[in-house]
Amino acid sequence: MPAKSLIELQPENSWHYALLSNVYAKAGKWQDMAKIRQLMSHQKLKKIPGWTWIEVDNKIHRFSVGDHTHPRLKEIYEKLKYLLKELEISGYVPDTNFVLHDVDEELKLGNLFSHSEKLAVALGLRSTPELSIIRIMKNLRVTSRVIVARDANRFHHFKEGICSCRDYWTL
Repeated sequence: MPAKSLIELQPENSWHYALLSNVYAKAGKWQDMAKIRQLMSHQKLKKIPGWTWIEVDNKIHRFSVGDHTHPRLKEIYEKLKYLLKELEISGYVPDTNFVLHDVDEELKLGNLFSHSEKLAVALGLRSTPELSIIRIMKNLRVTSRVIVARDANRFHHFKEGICSCRDYWTL
């Protein structure tokens, strides 16, 4: 109901349609999701595509989800496959519940595997020295979730872009 109300209040805002579409997809209501997408199309509204940028060797590289246009595509996907194997050895199990498409499990895994952020990070890992900083930029909000990362010395809890260690190691 709230998403429908948002559409009524701001029928020109594509984000509201995308939100309702995602709600239907998460509930497995694929026909309702398709109706919302058709309504967006009829009103000539488009969801803003997500892009991720990374600078490598003074050149900006841009990625979208599932990108297959980059000239170094083969080595990027090789790095991603290597990283995925390492993660699986460590016990990682991909969660496909957030892939909001009516496709089989293999395609859902492919969608998770080819996020624009992962493509950019893979290029950064392949192209920069071992201890260098990898910086990626996005045109959309990354996440409001808490992210926990572990380095050799401690756990880091990132919330709203701020690390729990308050950059202790750089002081």
